[in-house]
Amino acid sequence: MKKVHNEMEDELRPEYDLKSLKVRRVGPNRTGFGEFVRLAPDVAEVFPNAESVNEALRFLIRVTRENKSLPESG
Repeated sequence: MKKVHNEMEDELRPEYDLKSLKVRRVGPNRTGFGEFVRLAPDVAEVFPNAESVNEALRFLIRVTRENKSLPESG
């Protein structure tokens, strides 16, 4: 009968800090991966949530597109 080796063999370097890792949910209850953007603190003070940021950016996109379609006066 073979002796079972209980210690986990890994090749991770000792400088890797595994305590800071976060576990992701897997399976059908996962909320998604999504894109995350970190706002500067002064910007985050003005926009309290993702919807307010999206609304402001959509407005900026709309204004920019409208300005591009206007003829230049010279």
